[in-house]
Amino acid sequence: MTLTTASKHVCCGGALGFYTVQSEALGLPTTFGVFIPEDVSREKPVPVLYLLAGLTCTQDTFLIKSNIVRFAAKHGIALVACDTSPRGANVPGETDGWDLGVGAGFYLDATQTPWRAHYRMGTFISEELPKLIASQFPVDTTRQGICGHSMGGHGALVHALRAPEKWKSVSAFAPIVHPAAVPWGEKAFTAYLGPDRAIWAKHDATLLLKAGHTHPTTILVDQGDGDQFLERELQPWHLEEAAKGAGQKLTLRRHAGYDHSYWFIQTFIEDHMNHHAKILKGA
Repeated sequence: MTLTTASKHVCCGGALGFYTVQSEALGLPTTFGVFIPEDVSREKPVPVLYLLAGLTCTQDTFLIKSNIVRFAAKHGIALVACDTSPRGANVPGETDGWDLGVGAGFYLDATQTPWRAHYRMGTFISEELPKLIASQFPVDTTRQGICGHSMGGHGALVHALRAPEKWKSVSAFAPIVHPAAVPWGEKAFTAYLGPDRAIWAKHDATLLLKAGHTHPTTILVDQGDGDQFLERELQPWHLEEAAKGAGQKLTLRRHAGYDHSYWFIQTFIEDHMNHHAKILKGA
């Protein structure tokens, strides 16, 4: 696969680039961002952390707004940030709202017409992008973690629980922990996956835990109690209860006054980087 460099920047002593590739999974071009710390080579590959942003965001958002790059540079960990959906699929209705279609791929593979031809962010995240990154950048794929916010937090939890051997560490900010039971998830799952709720369960962190899927490390989750979506869409208590029942180690931290924005993420992003570094580097 041929990468086209969209832009490249020196940042925090390392290299931050944005690249476009023709994706086989999506059937469309897609752009992603990669940060590589300084003094890295193929002989000394570094761990890598994948970043999944939330609804309406792009591959730029997490890298620019979270302030994570400086902490990744400090720990010598690479970062990869993908888009939140395919772009240019021209599916009818994909731009009618902000919570379905463009900017709202939910990090899964759609099975329903007309979405299934291109809305395959699940395969892109789990298979295609990691293979591409490994072939083009000096990263150690045996030390690979995943982190996300909101819809991206949902994606990070689901991918890590379904493939813990691939994703060695996991954390989330204000994740949609039980999408099968809240309006955002019900809307997206009905459109992308159809009416069968048994299929939905494979894409729901709470239900995956109840079905016996666990991660060998502690899952770190931060949630603000001033989050405007807390009661309607996020409902972290479901994850807490399911983790307890499954014997899953979970650190769920609640923070007074914090909302759903990247100001919240900026405040606690260093803790998440430390969490991943401890696991991925054994520090």
